[in-house]
Formats: sequence, C-alpha cells, structure tokens
Amino acid sequence: MKVYVVGGGAAGMLAAIVAAKNGHKVVLLEKNEKLGKKLFITGKGRCNLTNACDKEEFFEQVMSNPKFLFRAYHTFSNYDAMNFFEQLGLPIKTERGNRVFPESDKSSDVIGVLKRELERQSVTVKYNSEVSEILTKEGSFYGLRLKNAKEDIIGDAVIIATGGLSYPLTGSTGDGFRFAKTMGHNVTDLYPSLVPVHIKEPFVKELMGLSLKNIEIIITSGEKQIYRDFGEMLFTHFGVSGPVILSASSYLIPYLKKQEPLKLSIDLKPALTQEQLDARILRDFEEFKNKQFKNSLDRLLPNKLIDVIIRLSNIDSEKKVNSITKEERSQLVNLLKKFTLQITKLSDYNQAVITKGGINVKEINPSTMESKLVNNVYYAGEVLDLDALTGGYNLQIAWSTAYLAGLSVKQ
Repeated sequence: MKVYVVGGGAAGMLAAIVAAKNGHKVVLLEKNEKLGKKLFITGKGRCNLTNACDKEEFFEQVMSNPKFLFRAYHTFSNYDAMNFFEQLGLPIKTERGNRVFPESDKSSDVIGVLKRELERQSVTVKYNSEVSEILTKEGSFYGLRLKNAKEDIIGDAVIIATGGLSYPLTGSTGDGFRFAKTMGHNVTDLYPSLVPVHIKEPFVKELMGLSLKNIEIIITSGEKQIYRDFGEMLFTHFGVSGPVILSASSYLIPYLKKQEPLKLSIDLKPALTQEQLDARILRDFEEFKNKQFKNSLDRLLPNKLIDVIIRLSNIDSEKKVNSITKEERSQLVNLLKKFTLQITKLSDYNQAVITKGGINVKEINPSTMESKLVNNVYYAGEVLDLDALTGGYNLQIAWSTAYLAGLSVKQ
C-alpha cells in the first residue's frame, strides 16, 4: 500500500513512522523546508512532550470530546509515548505538574530522533510539497494534487495531519479543514485557545515582564465563577499570560463571544488568610515604623508591583507606616488578596498554542481515525475537534491519534 501523510509536524511524523513499520510504503509531504516547525517552538523551545499523569487525570484535562479519544489513548498512552521516545534514544525528565520534557531541554532533539526514525523506516520525506487537493472517486481516496505540480500523484491511503490555525507562521493555515470540507465533512467553529489574555487596565504595561509564582486566580462573569487555578502567570505589554492564564483561556471563549464582562481576580498571597496577611503587614510596619509607605513593601512584593499597589491602595505614598490606620491596612490586605483586572479579549492565532474546534469527530471512526465519509482517508492531531489544557496533553492527543491512524491503514 502506498500511503501519503500530509503534514510533517508531531502527528504527521509519528503517523508516517507507524504506517511504515506496518509494512506500507510511506511518503511524508511537508509544505515547509523542514519538519516539525511548530514542534520546535512548543514549550518555549523545550517541547513539553506529554504528561506523566494517570488516565483519569489525563481525561479530566481534555476539553473537547474526551470519549472519542478512549481508543486512541489506550492504543498509545502517555506512558507508551515516554517509552517510545526513550527507546529512540531520547532521555526524558518529569518536572512539576508531571510535565515531561527532553532531558536536554531542546525541542530540536525531539525532532532529531523522529527524523532518524523516519529514515530508519524508509519513509520518503518531500519538502516544499504543498498539497492543494485530496482526490476522491466514488467515496474513496485515490490521490493528491500538489501545488505547482504538473501531474497528480496516486496512492492507496492518506493521513491528514496538517494541524490547525495556531502559529500560522509555522505553516498551520487550516489546509486540513479545507480538505475535509471538500470531502463533505463538517468543521466546528474555530477559535484560538491556550492564549494570552488582553486586560483593560493601562497599568499592566508597567508590569510587563513581571512573573508571579504561587498565585491563585479566579475568573468570574458577574457572580458566576468560571475558572480557578493556582500556579504561575506573567504580565505582558497588553495583558497577562503564563500557565494558569493559558489554561483559563479555554474556558473564556463562550463568555467573550456573548460579550459578557469578565473579571480576573489574583490572590497575590494565597498561602495566607486575610488575618495572617494583616499580621504579616503589621510586623513589617512595626519594623519599618519610620519609613514612608512607598518604601515599606519591599519584603512583601516584587519591586515592579509596588508602585501599582501603592496607587491602587489609595494610601498616601509619603505617609509614615506608623500612622497608617487599621482601615487603610484592611484596604491593602483586600487589594493583595483580590488584585482585580478586567479581561477584554483573547489574543489571536499568532499566539495560540492550539486551535479549539476542528473536524467533527462524529464523522470519524474513533477505533481507526478513518473518515466515515471517505474510505482510506485518516485524520490525526489538531485538525480534529480535540483540545486539552496546557501541560503536554495536546501533544499527547497528537501522538495518540497519529499512532492509531498509522496503525489502522488497511493492508
């Protein structure tokens, strides 16, 4: 069987390897000049390969269509993925939150071992080969049309692993959605997800580059709590980013669509109750009793945050701390426990880790990843309506669906 794999990202490379191991003649078509362009930038260039959590936790992190993933996950789980990469000679390590990375912290090493395995399995890789059309006849695949090629290429099966719309500069321009639609598939609404968030308050610009660890966030729409998390976040020139914010973004889409006002409340000191924080501030004030308020928060807060907190506290910055009243101190405690910002919108696909939405999974066989509409057409990875929170889960979805697709191509 001659099998074409369209897209040389994470899902495409693995699907090609598995199909070749299964005895097929495999050609991997990549429209860029190299493989794994998006994989190269994942995890800030460190490549968060998967997550070493148990099965229950894994499925809790999947936002869209978790049941569809059962067979794919059980065929190639996160533990199978870890073993696979170690057997290819890639040492891996597990960090906080069970996130799995290459020991070298280099995504290029992940791409390197996959490329060597493609060679070992005799997969033909064709670069600068952009597919413009999937050719079908009487409900079955029979070939591909390449952009700028004089002749169509004929084959027995195709695995479409073209990614979504996130990071379009890496080549993710929605080709797979277009192919699927022309074959009669429905594509659900598409949104950028796992993205930084824009904030209304202009003072966020002053906080740009400030990273906060061990904070708790709560996002609300009116009285309704939408999301709560604990961890790290980062201020940018337009708003906020970092792990807790990226995960939160997945939950915000329906509210922003309806233009509902969203509030982000940050507890800067979640380990302390209001009373404990007040006692802590009081101790500092007693020690610095002759200092002005503006010079008294160095031990409590990062430098960049002090000016903003002082302004928002409505306490005179020149005031000596020994004359700050209990009421003023209470205002300060409330501000530190509920540092509140207004969310205006999500960032676009240029900053999105993944695309939310994709090919309707009801039209895909979950046991094989084959299209229910067109024979010998398989799908893998982000092109499907599957997405998860940040932490290596989305790459695991790519590995699991790709492995099952590569394994399922008919002999």
